[in-house]
Amino acid sequence: MPKLPTPHNAAVEGQIAELVLMPGDPLRAQHIAENYLQDVERFSAVRNMFGFTGSYQGHRVSVMGSGMGMPSMGIYSYELFNLYGVESIVRIGSAGGIGEGLKLHDLVVAQGACTDSNYASQFGLPGTFAPIADFGLLTRAVSAAERLGVPVRVGNVLSSDVFYNADESAAQRWASMGVLALEMESAALYMNAARAHKKALALLSISDLVFTGEEISAEDRQTSFTQMMEVALSLALDEG
Repeated sequence: MPKLPTPHNAAVEGQIAELVLMPGDPLRAQHIAENYLQDVERFSAVRNMFGFTGSYQGHRVSVMGSGMGMPSMGIYSYELFNLYGVESIVRIGSAGGIGEGLKLHDLVVAQGACTDSNYASQFGLPGTFAPIADFGLLTRAVSAAERLGVPVRVGNVLSSDVFYNADESAAQRWASMGVLALEMESAALYMNAARAHKKALALLSISDLVFTGEEISAEDRQTSFTQMMEVALSLALDEG
């Protein structure tokens, strides 16, 4: 078992809170720490994957980037759950909308995460595993969104290993099964949480609309997903 710190995380025991918010972009992690948290300590900058711990309305919370894709999310979430004592990880990411009626900046709560990845093969299961969110985190997030007046869609997303898909009809076929959005990390997070008997949830802001080509800028992705951040941070208030 790796010792602390790990090759990917400079934190030592006790530096990371039991609840971690995980954007894919480490600069979004820095933005959240600088604009929403008090008494902030940066616990890691290894590979520029920034991690911070601070307080939100008196409650301890950490925020750390996960990088892009399931292999990267797999590394960071595994270490947080299994080595650093983290109990809950809430992914706060961007996604491409394919669900009917979705608009830019809409908030999607990923109840389940379909995947075209082979990530689950490591577990040697005699069938197909269905990666799902923690129900408690999910219901609390939906309730928080309602209190904050944030419209929210709850449903299935696709965690794909492929960003530039050679099969141009794939997104339409996922949409025909009711999948709301495309992203690249949630299934690995949900599987790692299940294996570690921990909690996970993905909150996703729609950054582009796959079928119309509408999108927001990379800079806006770092700083403008305020509704998603506020819903995620509200979960810290129930963590103690």
